[in-house]
Amino acid sequence: MIIAIDGPAAAGKGTLARRIADAYGFHHLDTGLTYRATAKALLDAGLPLDDETVAAAMARKVDLAGLDRAILSQHEIGEAASKIAVMPAVRRALVEAQRSFAGKEPGTVLDGRDIGTVVCPNAPVKFYVTASAEVRAKRRYDEIVEAGGRADYAAIFEDVKRRDERDMGRTDSPLRPSEDAYLLDTSEMSIEAAFQTAKSIIDTALSRNA
Repeated sequence: MIIAIDGPAAAGKGTLARRIADAYGFHHLDTGLTYRATAKALLDAGLPLDDETVAAAMARKVDLAGLDRAILSQHEIGEAASKIAVMPAVRRALVEAQRSFAGKEPGTVLDGRDIGTVVCPNAPVKFYVTASAEVRAKRRYDEIVEAGGRADYAAIFEDVKRRDERDMGRTDSPLRPSEDAYLLDTSEMSIEAAFQTAKSIIDTALSRNA
């Protein structure tokens, strides 16, 4: 069983993916971390972020078992990741690794921006999790403040919109819902409600495949 979850930044797809994986005992992969791990490796080695051949070679060395969310969530790593994520050779290398991960038993949950459309187009269950840009920016703002940091809502809102444009506008694997994905808009939906909706859909698919 492969569950594909796509959506823009801060829509809640990662939280939902982890909740589903825990509930069913499935393996989980945040595919965004694979791009961040590649970017961090380049930064650590002092290598350029604009050389596609070098970046792709680094992408092929990423260890999916060693992805540390706490380290990889740093802002500068995210910025670097967004630069290499538009490179077709980097995407090909990481998609190959992600597809290999998706074959794990008893099942997998992958979240990202092109899981249902590119990485696992034949996944039996696909979700597209979204929310308004205003709501997603507020979530990011609250997250930073609750962690004791300082944040500028207006700057975060602009950053969210910029990332959406970059993700949806790129020529290679743009962010978009696959035609057979279930849409979950979390603008006014709690994660618990989203999880229960997703669970009923997954349970139906599992009983169908039993």
